[in-house]
Amino acid sequence: MEQRELTVELRTKTGKGISRQLRASGLIPGVVYGKGIEAVSVTVNPRDLATAIAGDGGQNHLITLKGDAKLSGMTVIVADLLLDSLRGDMKHVDLHKINMSDKVHVQVPLNMVGSAVGVKEGGLLDVIMHLLDVECLPAQIPAHIDVDVTELAIGHSIHVSELRVPAGLKVLADPSAPIVSIHGKTKEVDEAPTEG
Repeated sequence: MEQRELTVELRTKTGKGISRQLRASGLIPGVVYGKGIEAVSVTVNPRDLATAIAGDGGQNHLITLKGDAKLSGMTVIVADLLLDSLRGDMKHVDLHKINMSDKVHVQVPLNMVGSAVGVKEGGLLDVIMHLLDVECLPAQIPAHIDVDVTELAIGHSIHVSELRVPAGLKVLADPSAPIVSIHGKTKEVDEAPTEG
Protein backbone atom coordinates (compact mmCIF):
# COMPACT_ATOMS: atom_id res chain seq x y z
CA MET A 1 0.00 0.00 0.00
CA GLU A 2 1.28 3.48 -0.85
CA GLN A 3 2.76 5.52 1.99
CA ARG A 4 1.24 8.92 2.79
CA GLU A 5 2.61 11.96 4.65
CA LEU A 6 1.09 14.00 7.47
CA THR A 7 2.40 17.16 9.12
CA VAL A 8 1.97 17.33 12.90
CA GLU A 9 2.84 19.97 15.49
CA LEU A 10 3.81 19.21 19.06
CA ARG A 11 1.27 20.36 21.63
CA THR A 12 2.34 21.28 25.16
CA LYS A 13 -1.09 22.16 26.57
CA THR A 14 -3.75 19.48 27.01
CA GLY A 15 -7.27 19.28 28.37
CA LYS A 16 -10.87 19.71 27.18
CA GLY A 17 -10.65 23.50 26.99
CA ILE A 18 -7.53 23.40 24.81
CA SER A 19 -9.09 20.73 22.60
CA ARG A 20 -12.19 22.90 22.08
CA GLN A 21 -10.00 25.90 21.19
CA LEU A 22 -8.06 23.81 18.67
CA ARG A 23 -11.25 22.55 16.99
CA ALA A 24 -12.64 26.11 16.91
CA SER A 25 -9.50 27.19 15.04
CA GLY A 26 -9.90 24.38 12.47
CA LEU A 27 -7.39 21.92 13.96
CA ILE A 28 -7.80 18.69 15.93
CA PRO A 29 -5.86 17.28 18.88
CA GLY A 30 -4.11 13.96 18.61
CA VAL A 31 -1.61 11.70 20.29
CA VAL A 32 1.32 9.70 18.89
CA TYR A 33 2.24 6.60 20.87
CA GLY A 34 3.86 3.22 20.40
CA LYS A 35 6.56 0.82 21.46
CA GLY A 36 9.70 2.55 22.67
CA ILE A 37 8.34 6.11 22.79
CA GLU A 38 6.51 8.25 25.34
CA ALA A 39 3.04 9.33 24.21
CA VAL A 40 3.27 12.75 22.55
CA SER A 41 0.38 15.22 22.23
CA VAL A 42 0.12 16.74 18.76
CA THR A 43 -2.05 19.03 16.66
CA VAL A 44 -3.26 17.91 13.20
CA ASN A 45 -5.00 19.65 10.32
CA PRO A 46 -8.15 17.55 9.69
CA ARG A 47 -8.01 18.22 5.92
CA ASP A 48 -4.46 16.85 5.77
CA LEU A 49 -5.51 13.81 7.82
CA ALA A 50 -8.53 13.22 5.55
CA THR A 51 -6.17 13.26 2.54
CA ALA A 52 -3.77 10.84 4.26
CA ILE A 53 -6.52 8.26 4.86
CA ALA A 54 -8.55 8.86 1.68
CA GLY A 55 -9.25 6.11 -0.83
CA ASP A 56 -8.86 2.36 -0.74
CA GLY A 57 -7.24 1.27 2.51
CA GLY A 58 -8.55 4.15 4.65
CA GLN A 59 -7.13 4.19 8.16
CA ASN A 60 -4.72 1.35 7.30
CA HIS A 61 -2.54 3.63 5.16
CA LEU A 62 1.04 3.85 6.37
CA ILE A 63 1.70 7.51 7.20
CA THR A 64 5.10 9.18 7.51
CA LEU A 65 5.03 12.06 9.98
CA LYS A 66 6.52 15.42 9.08
CA GLY A 67 7.09 18.50 11.21
CA ASP A 68 8.73 18.31 14.61
CA ALA A 69 12.22 16.78 14.54
CA LYS A 70 11.27 14.39 17.37
CA LEU A 71 8.54 12.81 15.22
CA SER A 72 9.69 13.53 11.67
CA GLY A 73 10.18 10.38 9.58
CA MET A 74 8.23 8.19 12.03
CA THR A 75 5.81 5.70 10.41
CA VAL A 76 2.34 5.49 11.97
CA ILE A 77 -1.15 4.18 11.27
CA VAL A 78 -4.42 5.67 12.52
CA ALA A 79 -5.28 3.53 15.56
CA ASP A 80 -8.44 5.46 16.45
CA LEU A 81 -10.34 8.38 14.95
CA LEU A 82 -13.06 10.04 17.03
CA LEU A 83 -15.81 11.63 14.95
CA ASP A 84 -18.64 13.96 15.97
CA SER A 85 -21.74 11.74 16.21
CA LEU A 86 -23.98 14.28 14.43
CA ARG A 87 -21.82 16.16 11.94
CA GLY A 88 -19.13 13.54 11.34
CA ASP A 89 -16.33 16.08 11.94
CA MET A 90 -13.00 14.74 13.20
CA LYS A 91 -12.57 15.43 16.92
CA HIS A 92 -9.42 13.50 17.92
CA VAL A 93 -6.91 11.09 16.38
CA ASP A 94 -4.64 8.41 17.87
CA LEU A 95 -1.56 7.71 15.74
CA HIS A 96 0.22 4.43 16.51
CA LYS A 97 3.96 4.30 15.77
CA ILE A 98 4.83 1.07 14.02
CA ASN A 99 8.01 -0.82 13.28
CA MET A 100 8.05 -2.17 9.72
CA SER A 101 9.49 -5.49 10.97
CA ASP A 102 6.80 -6.05 13.63
CA LYS A 103 3.40 -7.52 12.78
CA VAL A 104 0.32 -5.35 13.34
CA HIS A 105 -3.33 -6.17 13.99
CA VAL A 106 -5.63 -4.27 11.60
CA GLN A 107 -9.13 -4.46 10.15
CA VAL A 108 -9.22 -4.79 6.36
CA PRO A 109 -12.35 -3.94 4.33
CA LEU A 110 -14.06 -6.82 2.50
CA ASN A 111 -14.97 -6.06 -1.12
CA MET A 112 -17.86 -8.02 -2.70
CA VAL A 113 -17.05 -8.90 -6.32
CA GLY A 114 -19.39 -10.21 -9.04
CA SER A 115 -23.14 -10.65 -9.44
CA ALA A 116 -24.49 -13.52 -7.36
CA VAL A 117 -26.50 -16.26 -9.09
CA GLY A 118 -28.95 -16.14 -6.17
CA VAL A 119 -29.66 -12.43 -6.71
CA LYS A 120 -30.44 -13.09 -10.40
CA GLU A 121 -32.94 -15.71 -9.18
CA GLY A 122 -34.69 -13.15 -6.96
CA GLY A 123 -32.75 -13.52 -3.70
CA LEU A 124 -31.33 -10.75 -1.53
CA LEU A 125 -27.60 -10.33 -0.90
CA ASP A 126 -26.96 -9.90 2.85
CA VAL A 127 -23.44 -8.69 3.69
CA ILE A 128 -22.84 -9.68 7.33
CA MET A 129 -19.15 -8.82 7.69
CA HIS A 130 -17.64 -5.63 6.25
CA LEU A 131 -14.22 -5.74 7.95
CA LEU A 132 -11.85 -8.65 8.60
CA ASP A 133 -9.40 -8.76 11.54
CA VAL A 134 -5.95 -9.74 10.31
CA GLU A 135 -2.35 -9.73 11.47
CA CYS A 136 0.58 -9.04 9.14
CA LEU A 137 3.67 -6.94 8.56
CA PRO A 138 2.82 -3.27 7.86
CA ALA A 139 4.06 -3.48 4.26
CA GLN A 140 1.68 -6.41 3.63
CA ILE A 141 -1.55 -4.65 4.70
CA PRO A 142 -3.92 -5.01 1.72
CA ALA A 143 -6.23 -2.13 0.74
CA HIS A 144 -9.08 -4.66 0.77
CA ILE A 145 -9.81 -8.38 0.40
CA ASP A 146 -12.06 -9.47 -2.48
CA VAL A 147 -14.96 -11.86 -1.83
CA ASP A 148 -16.22 -13.43 -5.08
CA VAL A 149 -20.00 -13.86 -4.75
CA THR A 150 -20.62 -14.92 -8.39
CA GLU A 151 -21.48 -18.57 -7.58
CA LEU A 152 -23.47 -17.79 -4.42
CA ALA A 153 -26.97 -19.31 -4.62
CA ILE A 154 -30.12 -18.72 -2.58
CA GLY A 155 -29.82 -20.22 0.91
CA HIS A 156 -26.03 -20.35 0.78
CA SER A 157 -23.27 -18.35 2.52
CA ILE A 158 -19.56 -17.66 2.20
CA HIS A 159 -17.62 -18.12 5.45
CA VAL A 160 -14.29 -16.73 6.68
CA SER A 161 -12.60 -20.13 6.12
CA GLU A 162 -13.41 -19.90 2.38
CA LEU A 163 -11.59 -16.60 1.83
CA ARG A 164 -8.50 -16.45 -0.33
CA VAL A 165 -6.17 -14.06 1.47
CA PRO A 166 -2.77 -12.76 0.33
CA ALA A 167 0.36 -14.56 1.53
CA GLY A 168 1.65 -13.32 4.88
CA LEU A 169 -1.83 -12.51 6.24
CA LYS A 170 -3.05 -14.30 9.35
CA VAL A 171 -6.85 -14.14 9.68
CA LEU A 172 -7.92 -13.56 13.30
CA ALA A 173 -11.68 -13.92 12.78
CA ASP A 174 -13.67 -17.09 13.55
CA PRO A 175 -13.27 -19.40 10.48
CA SER A 176 -16.95 -20.45 10.72
CA ALA A 177 -18.29 -16.87 10.76
CA PRO A 178 -20.47 -16.01 7.73
CA ILE A 179 -19.39 -13.07 5.55
CA VAL A 180 -22.24 -12.91 3.05
CA SER A 181 -25.48 -14.85 2.44
CA ILE A 182 -28.30 -14.94 -0.09
CA HIS A 183 -31.81 -14.92 1.37
CA GLY A 184 -35.01 -15.77 -0.49
CA LYS A 185 -37.22 -18.65 -1.57
CA THR A 186 -35.58 -21.45 -3.52
CA LYS A 187 -37.06 -22.54 -6.85
CA GLU A 188 -38.34 -25.79 -5.30
CA VAL A 189 -40.49 -23.83 -2.86
CA ASP A 190 -41.75 -21.48 -5.59
CA GLU A 191 -42.77 -24.36 -7.84
CA ALA A 192 -44.49 -26.45 -5.15
CA PRO A 193 -48.12 -27.20 -6.12
CA THR A 194 -50.77 -25.30 -4.15
CA GLU A 195 -53.53 -27.19 -2.40
CA GLY A 196 -56.89 -26.20 -3.53
